[in-house]
Amino acid sequence: MSYPEAESASTAAEKRQPRQSRLVKAALACARFGQFDVTIRNVSQTGIGGQAPHGLNLGERVTLFLPGHDPMMGTVRWVVDRRFGIETDAEIFPGRLRAAHGDELVAADSRADFQIMPPPKVSAWRPGLLQTQPLPGHYGRKG
Repeated sequence: MSYPEAESASTAAEKRQPRQSRLVKAALACARFGQFDVTIRNVSQTGIGGQAPHGLNLGERVTLFLPGHDPMMGTVRWVVDRRFGIETDAEIFPGRLRAAHGDELVAADSRADFQIMPPPKVSAWRPGLLQTQPLPGHYGRKG
């Protein structure tokens, strides 16, 4: 006995591209919301999965702006709350996503440019406080 639903499900599983986990900032544009930022969580050769600030509709056509790629059209294939899956019309190159972000892990303080700043030249005097001249050798103590 043949089950057409089982056959279509198995061919859909065979067509599915391998996913690569990525955490990438990108942008989407659609007729309802205009352009907005999204977070991409996984990528395949023909689609992405991610999270948006707006709920997308199944079958909705969107423009996807991925780092290292030209803008491309896509179709929303699944939606759960604000998470989505989009099948793209053009091929996605996951290596370009990594190259666009420099493919490097950088410690938070490795690029900091440390400088010793001079103290402010603003008077800290407040009403009700006495302002006296410090004596030589008595740093910070007012007498």
